[in-house]
Amino acid sequence: MATLKLEIVTPEAKIYSEDVDMVTLPGVEGEMGIFPMHVPLMTQLAAGEVSVRKDGQDFFLAVGEGFVEITGDQVSILTDMAIKAENIDEAKAEEARKRAETRLTEKLDDEEVANVNAALAHSLAQLKVKRRGR
Repeated sequence: MATLKLEIVTPEAKIYSEDVDMVTLPGVEGEMGIFPMHVPLMTQLAAGEVSVRKDGQDFFLAVGEGFVEITGDQVSILTDMAIKAENIDEAKAEEARKRAETRLTEKLDDEEVANVNAALAHSLAQLKVKRRGR
């Protein structure tokens, strides 16, 4: 069976680099399922959940905004955040969500609003992945 090379890179490190059967990711136009031999594509990544199917098992990661490049045999994700489900601290993510929502009620300039919205998106993505299946 054909596979895809999935690489997920953040500014800090290469988070994931393995051959996988399928990737589902949150694009800005909606969720996209990527199989081997996908048409080449470059698009924006929205904050959310990446689902990886490998050897019949599904694995999940929370990701922030970024970019995705897809070729016939490779998916490269460059994002500002990527955390495997098992590494997410639910209590910290929930605390970050509450802090961000509180900050949005304050008087903020445009840059601060963008930063707080990004933090909120990161925490919501982590909570979605961690709470999957509940």
